[in-house]
Amino acid sequence: MRVVLGVGGGIAAYKAASLLRLFTESGHDVTVIPTEAATRFVGTATWEALSGHPVSNSVWDDVDKVNHVRLGHEADLIVIAPATADVLARAAAGLADDLLTGTLLMARGPVVMAPAMHTEMWQHAATRANVEVLRSRGITVIEPASGRLTGADSGPGRLPEPADIYTAAIEAARPPGGALQGKRVTISVGGTREALDPVRFLGNRSSGKQGMALAEAALAQGARVTLVLAHAEVAPPRGCEVVRVESALQLRDAVLAALPATDVLVMAAAVADFRPAETVTTKIKKNDDGTDPVLTLVRNPDVLREAVLARDEVLARDGRDGPLVIAGFAAETGDATADPLTHARAKLARKGCDFLVLNVVGSDLVFGEDSNEVTLLGADGSESAPLHGSKRAVADAVITRAADLLSR
Repeated sequence: MRVVLGVGGGIAAYKAASLLRLFTESGHDVTVIPTEAATRFVGTATWEALSGHPVSNSVWDDVDKVNHVRLGHEADLIVIAPATADVLARAAAGLADDLLTGTLLMARGPVVMAPAMHTEMWQHAATRANVEVLRSRGITVIEPASGRLTGADSGPGRLPEPADIYTAAIEAARPPGGALQGKRVTISVGGTREALDPVRFLGNRSSGKQGMALAEAALAQGARVTLVLAHAEVAPPRGCEVVRVESALQLRDAVLAALPATDVLVMAAAVADFRPAETVTTKIKKNDDGTDPVLTLVRNPDVLREAVLARDEVLARDGRDGPLVIAGFAAETGDATADPLTHARAKLARKGCDFLVLNVVGSDLVFGEDSNEVTLLGADGSESAPLHGSKRAVADAVITRAADLLSR
C-alpha cells in the first residue's frame, strides 16, 4: 500500500518515526511530508533514512513531477501524525500553502489524522469546529490520548501510541470484507488448568484479554473464528465458535482437530508446561503427622510444535494448495542465561512456526493489563520494532502479519 505520512510541527513528531517503522516493516511504501515546523523537531535525514525516499515539504521541489498532484492521486492512504491545531485548521479551511496541505486537497483515498496539542488548544471551540468539519468530509480524526504533555501539563491532547494510530489507519484503509474474508482462523485463548484433586489445580495468570482481542481483530478482517478457550476472565466476542477446554491435553486435542479446516492458527493460550503425574479423586488432606505432600510433575505436550509438524500432513492429505499460517506466543521473563529476546529467538527456531509474538512478562507486566508490548519475530529472520499499545492494537498487528503471510 502506498502511504503518505504527514508530520505536523509538534514535540510529538518524534513518535512519528516509530509509526513510520510500523508501516515500512509491514511492507508498505511510505512517503513522508513534514511541515516546515516539523523539521525543527525531526530533520529530513531521519525521514529519508527510515522511509527510503527523498523528503520535501515544498511544492517548488521537482516541479516537473507536480508532486502535490501526483502524491495525492497515488496515495492509498494519508496519515497525519501529529496533526497540530494549525494543521487541522488549514485542512478544514482547504488551504494549500505547502506540499502537505496541497496533497490533502488532491487525496482520493482515506485520510487519518492523529491530533496532538495542549489540552486547552484541543478543547478550544475553533479546534472542535475544525474537527467536526473534517469528520463531516469523511476524514478519520482520532481522539487524542490523555496523559503527560510538554512540561508539567497533563490532560487530553497527547498523541496516541504509534501502534494505536497504525491500527486506526489500517482500519480506515481496509477494503469492504476484510483481508481474511471467508478464511478460518483458530485461536487458542486463556490459561490451562492442570487438576491436582477435585478442588485444586496448577494454573497461571493469563486473563485471556489478548486472545479475545485477536478474535475481535480476525472477525473485523472478515474471518470465521474458532476459539479454543481455556480459563479466561473476559467473555468471547460475539460471532465466534467456541470450543471449551480445561487442560493442556484437552487443548492439544482441540487444536489438532481444528487444524484441517484452519487457514491461520494463532497459539495465544498460556499452556502449562507441566501437569501432575497423578490426579487424585479425593481432596488432598493435611496429614496429622505434619508431613507435606510431594507433587511429581510431568511434561505436557508441545502443542505449537505438534501443530507445526502436523501441518504438512494436513495439507497433503486434504489436497489443499493454500498455506496454513501458524503463529505462536512467547511469554518470557529472561534469566541468568539470556534476555527475553534471545530466549524468544531460540523458541522460534525450535517451534518452526511462521512467526512468534514475544511478550516480556512478570507479576506486574502483561497479565490482566489492557495494554501490551510485543516484538514480532519472523521465521525469515525479520524482527519488528517493539509494538506498544492497547491489546487490540497489538492484535491488529498480529492478524495483519498473518493475513499478509497468507496472501503470499
